This record gives sequence, C-alpha cells and structure tokens, in this order.
Amino acid sequence: MTVFLCGFMGCGKTTVGKLAAKKTGCGFTDTDDLIVRTLDMTIPEIFEQKGEPFFRRTEAEIVRSLCGKTIVAACGGGAMLNPDTAAAAKAAGSAIVFLDVPFETCYERIKDDENRPIVMRSTKEELRALYDQRRSVYLQNSTIQIDCGGSPVETAEKIAAAVRK
Repeated sequence: MTVFLCGFMGCGKTTVGKLAAKKTGCGFTDTDDLIVRTLDMTIPEIFEQKGEPFFRRTEAEIVRSLCGKTIVAACGGGAMLNPDTAAAAKAAGSAIVFLDVPFETCYERIKDDENRPIVMRSTKEELRALYDQRRSVYLQNSTIQIDCGGSPVETAEKIAAAVRK
C-alpha cells in the first residue's frame, strides 16, 4: 500500500514518515527530494527559474508515479492540494494521511528555512492565511486525519495503526 503524508510545511511529514515506514515495513521517500534529484536543482532554483506552476506539475507527476508502490511518501505541502493528484492517489487505493499540526508549531519549524520559497516571501500573517486555506483542502482530500499532539514516535504509531485497518 502507498501511504502519502500531507500537511502544512513543517508539520513533520519527513520525520514522522521515516518512523511510520519502519513501523509498517515499507520503504520511505520524500517527494521534494525526488523532485530535486530528478531536476538536479534546489527547490528555490526551481521556483525562480521555472516557476511554481512547473514545480506543482512535476510534484503531481512524482506522486502519480509512486501510486501502487509499498512506500510511505512525505509529500510537499502543496501536493495533495491538487484535487486531480489526490483523486489519482485515492483511485489507486493509496492512503492519504493528513498530519494535523497547529499553525504555531509549523511556523516555529519553518520561519527561518531558506529552502522554502513560499516562507521566504511571506509574512507570518500571510503564512497563517495560507495554513487556514490549505487545512480545509487537506481535510477534504485526505482519507485519514492524524492529530499530531504527541511525539513523532506516537504519531508514527497512529499512522501505522490507521493504515492497517
């Protein structure tokens, strides 16, 4: 089974994903890392030279390529915002797990991250508005919602239990 982790930037998709992969006996990948390796460019370079729409199309192609694989995939914050991408993942029988983390927690983790073009060009208030907008879409497009109030290990255990059902 393919398990896609979605959620706002800084919600812990990569950290929790690695742990969840071990607990489920799956491999692990990060879609942002796949994009960087595929294009041989950093994410800021991709946004600057090719634009965000190009990045989002590439992201959608990567997600579709993972469907049907036995893997836990940490998706970039925008991957499951695309209804076509989410629908393709659902149609393939994938679990789309929304990691629900409060904005303040995410913000503290991302506020100084120069590898996040959206963060670098946005104020805290703009990021809060983006978080609020995206959260409703994550809820709509996910098949499982996980409250991430505990430790990464506890969250990974919740994911493993949820995808086994």
